[in-house]
Amino acid sequence: MKRSLNFCLLAGAFAVFSLTACNDDNLETPVSQDPQAQTGKIEQPGELEKICYYVDQYWSSSSVLTTSLQNATDTNFMNAQMTKIASMWGRSNPTLRFVNDPSNFNSTYNAISYSTGKIYYGYAIYYDAKAKGGDIVNAMILAHEYGHQLQYIFNLPSVSESTARPNELEADGFAGYYLRRPTGYNQTTFAQIAAAYEFAQSIGDYQTTSPGHHGTPPQRRSAVRLGFLLGQYSLSASDFDYNFFYYYQGVLNGTYKMGKNSRNPEIDAYMSQYMEELRQIQSGEISAEEFKNLQ
Repeated sequence: MKRSLNFCLLAGAFAVFSLTACNDDNLETPVSQDPQAQTGKIEQPGELEKICYYVDQYWSSSSVLTTSLQNATDTNFMNAQMTKIASMWGRSNPTLRFVNDPSNFNSTYNAISYSTGKIYYGYAIYYDAKAKGGDIVNAMILAHEYGHQLQYIFNLPSVSESTARPNELEADGFAGYYLRRPTGYNQTTFAQIAAAYEFAQSIGDYQTTSPGHHGTPPQRRSAVRLGFLLGQYSLSASDFDYNFFYYYQGVLNGTYKMGKNSRNPEIDAYMSQYMEELRQIQSGEISAEEFKNLQ
């Protein structure tokens, strides 16, 4: 949902101060029951951040922040991906922190992008994603969360609805774009991305009137496919937003926009061959299995 940015920041500030968790992420001494975790109260999301979480829950009161995952290999991978994602967009890194809860591991099944320039990434979602689809899934989720950072910075998306769907679908598009770009994850075969994306689309929902609605699974598939297709071109965040919604109106408004994209005629010529395919993905006519075999 794209609300007034100023309103959301204000509402978010009130929401944060009304919670017991404080809004700093200073890390202190290691927690004895988990030597890799460090104390630091978890900043709960405000109204603005609540449209930019990955699943549908926030952080438990017993959660702690950490600068590392369970081993150096995983930590180094995520830090390197964070640098690569931000660099691809010509920006410096946001603050990446991990969230652990030694007493309730599953409570950390989430990732949240904060308007204060931070991304908190839960242990549970990291390790489940890696087990189900390998490193590429976490690269995709992190690129999705960084897409929300771009939305905060550039006051995107340019399309609004009464739910979070435009924000989340565009973030899915940003993720698909990153996975394809040569300066990003550099995946030229869509099948590699589609297999990874099955993890994300499985979190899609059909609560279409809920403020937190992220898009249905078929809609999320079509968003990442569109982002992947746009990865053929080097775009700024604002140009990506323009092109994403130019072609994605079929998901948001019910009919694809078939008029010529006079702003980017080269992109329009390329995209015209995929419009029917995108419609069929969004409608569910292309199944999840067929989606994995797209070129």
